[in-house]
Amino acid sequence: MAWIYLFIGALFEIGWAVGLKMSEGFTKPFITIFTLISIFISFFLFTKAIKMIDIGTGYAIFTGIGAAGTAVIGMAFLGDIASAGKVFFIAVLIFGIIGLKMSESSKVEVITEEGL
Repeated sequence: MAWIYLFIGALFEIGWAVGLKMSEGFTKPFITIFTLISIFISFFLFTKAIKMIDIGTGYAIFTGIGAAGTAVIGMAFLGDIASAGKVFFIAVLIFGIIGLKMSESSKVEVITEEGL
């Protein structure tokens, strides 16, 4: 469940990052409200996720998904320049995120004689 929280939280991070751009300095009230709600949901889900995932791995994946997703949306819909180098390094970032997820080991609780 923690990975689902992390992924959904990262999607809301993309939402608030794009919302910051679209709100034009918080001059558009509805987009500003969307952005603020997205920030709250994003960090709420992130805090739930890191109760069960290592903070370093969780934060790297959370921000990596947010950064890659925001960059892709910027290039696809907001007129950001799409260059071969930018696309290459976004792909590297995504492979890094996948590698971090795959290297995350599950925590094993050790029961000692005192714990029995």
